[in-house]
Amino acid sequence: MKTDTLLSQLKSPILLAPMLGVVTPEMVAAVSNHGALGGLPLGGQSPEKALQLIQKTKSLTSEIFAVNLFTHSKPSLEQNLTKVEKMKSYLLQKVKDKQWSEQYDFNYSFYPYQDLIDIIIAEEIKVVSFTFGRLDAESIQKLKDHSILIIGTATCLEEAMLLEKSGIDMVVAQGIEAGGHRGGFLEGDLPQVGLFSLLPQLVENLSIPVIASGGIYDHKTMQAAFQLGAQAVQIGSYFIAATESLATDTYRQLLKQSKDTSTMLTKSFSGRWARGIKNEWMMETQDMEIPDYPLQNLLTQPLRALAKAHGDIEYTNYWAGQNAHHAKTVSTQEIIEELTNIYKTIKI
Repeated sequence: MKTDTLLSQLKSPILLAPMLGVVTPEMVAAVSNHGALGGLPLGGQSPEKALQLIQKTKSLTSEIFAVNLFTHSKPSLEQNLTKVEKMKSYLLQKVKDKQWSEQYDFNYSFYPYQDLIDIIIAEEIKVVSFTFGRLDAESIQKLKDHSILIIGTATCLEEAMLLEKSGIDMVVAQGIEAGGHRGGFLEGDLPQVGLFSLLPQLVENLSIPVIASGGIYDHKTMQAAFQLGAQAVQIGSYFIAATESLATDTYRQLLKQSKDTSTMLTKSFSGRWARGIKNEWMMETQDMEIPDYPLQNLLTQPLRALAKAHGDIEYTNYWAGQNAHHAKTVSTQEIIEELTNIYKTIKI
């Protein structure tokens, strides 16, 4: 599929951000059924689970939707061994102090995204997006051989230019305001560029279309993105509280109570930088050595599950962007209808 063909097929160039742990097939279908582009998160999933999610979504919509992959490399358990052991000890002591449980099993499992490429092709998916890195050349070629549109994620100009050079079709410009995990993949300091500084740089320096992401939820923010050259927008936090999402009532309430200063960047839950609502776990571990993703993510899974079971908001993650307090607890259909109507009023 060509980029211009996809954009012309959409009633509105609005993408649902593929938020793992939040977005459901029902949400993806509702967005695509309304003429926008739903995004199904498959990052880190087993081939069996990925196929199940794709087929569930296809049962709910005959329209085009995207699937999203995590394209990070496999971390070295040996190189992370000291960090892992220290973190395991810290976690065991934490749950003991909380009197939650002394059982804390750590199972290291890793599902490379390459295992999903053939499934995506067989299921005739038309759009693949990815984050955390770059698709390998073989995967890109296989997807292109089947006319599948490829969308990457960049948090700075250098990343975007590397992605374009690799042969992808579109790129998401992820501003620092955006909630959830950062899509960056360069070594060194974390790029912390706001969307409205990042977006014009990418538009001016790339020949492929740019999708704006971060803090977009209303007429003014959407208008600004398109005026700065975006050909589409990707929206995440505004959908988190949707009735079909996997967000808990506690999560929805925290979003409602949040302010623009309520979130921070942290590696403490997963080992990758992500923006979420501040809590004790983030603060007390911010100076600790954190194992690489997904090792830290696997290590903290039991902690997060226990925290949720005990109603403790301080030891589980609530990913959110800087404008997340605008999220509404209504159906996904109502949200995408609102956003589509807003888009119709925008003058570019």
